[in-house]
Order: sequence, then structure tokens, then C-alpha cells
Amino acid sequence: MISFFGKCMQNLWRSFVYLITGSSRITHVLAQSASISYDSLVISLVIAFVSAAVIAIQVSKQFLMSGAEAYVGGSIAIVMIREIAPGFVALAIGARAGTAISAEIANMQVTSQVDAIKTLKVDPVGYYFAPRILAAAITVPMVVLIAELVGIAGGLLVSNATIHLRPARYINSVWLWLSTRDIYISLFKGFVFGILIALVCATQGYETKGGAKDVGESTTKAAVLSTVYMLTADFLINLVFYL
Repeated sequence: MISFFGKCMQNLWRSFVYLITGSSRITHVLAQSASISYDSLVISLVIAFVSAAVIAIQVSKQFLMSGAEAYVGGSIAIVMIREIAPGFVALAIGARAGTAISAEIANMQVTSQVDAIKTLKVDPVGYYFAPRILAAAITVPMVVLIAELVGIAGGLLVSNATIHLRPARYINSVWLWLSTRDIYISLFKGFVFGILIALVCATQGYETKGGAKDVGESTTKAAVLSTVYMLTADFLINLVFYL
């Protein structure tokens, strides 16, 4: 794990150098943005909506029994924005786009396409990593923000359907409980998770040696490693901002 983390940091630095030298093309970044976040948007929003709906079902009746139904909206909003939306969106994108990144780069490695890039005197790490890391860092927070809105709306619909909570009361609770600091932290989480997804999965794919079987094994490892790194980063961010 320590050795792999070191390789990730080296690749991140080489990608950063590749970006600041202006070698990366905007078309590559846009293509990766569509592949990483846009194509994962539907599943991410479905997960956010269902998660908020389940939370609303769990807490609405309990709050109603204790006369605290006015706090339903704020509770759902806090849980969604602080943890559920950034975490679940990152896991969904990692499972879908992250594994695709790893498989693509691993396949290039075992079929000697990476060696062909080297013969052209192009840094393969910068060429393959930089557009993906930049695209994920920019677009994953956008998906997180949309997922938060969808999640809060899902909580509103379910609360209204189960305990007949008025929308105005729900939204007022959201405004009272929510702070812009929580939104900024959730977007920062999305930024960090996006970098980790692209970096860890690309690094795992780049380190692949062998044949088709090794590509499959590398893809599985990329999914596991990216999840572990994201959960660790989530813990550290919460430790810094909420302790």
C-alpha cells in the first residue's frame, strides 16, 4: 500500500507538470469529462434520490411521533450534503468510470501502446493521466451538487407522501439547518474524490503487466483501492472540518 501510494503521488506530480506546461488538449479533457461524470450522472442521481427517500421513510414517522416533524427537512439535508451525496456519487463514479479507466490503460499497457507513446517522446503518464484527473476534479463536484438537490427533493416528496409534511415547512427546515460551509465542504470532497478515482484507477492500470487475465485482475484491484482511498480521505476531511 505504501509503495502504491508513492507511485500515485509521483504520477500526480507528473500529471501536474504535464498540465502546467500546456501539453494537454482541451478536447481530451472534455471527452474524459463526458466519459467520467456525464455518463455516470443518471445512476448517481438515482442513488441520491433513493437514499434520501429511504432516510425520509426512516425518520419521518419517528419525528412525527415526537412532535419534531419540522426538523425532517433539515435532518435529511444535513445527512445528504455532508455525507450521502459526495460519498455515494464518488462510489458510483468509481465503480463505473474508475474501472473503465483502469481497464483502458491496462489494455494499452499489455498491448504495448504505452511503449509506442514513449517512442514519440511523450510522457505516457501525463498523456493518459492528466486529462482524466483534471476532468474528474472539475466534474465530480458538479455531479455531487446536482445529487444533493435531487436528494433533498426526494426527501421532500417522500415526507409529503408519508406524513403529509407541507413543502414550505420542509424547505424552511432545510434553510434553517443548512449552511454554505457544508456545501463548500461537500464540493471539496467531490474534488478530492474525483482526483482519487482517476489517479488510483489510472495508476493501477498503468502498473498492469501480462495479458488479458491481468487486465481483469487489475480492474478489480482498482475498484477496491479507489474505494479504500476515498473512504480514508472522507474520514480525514471529516476529522479536519467537523471535529
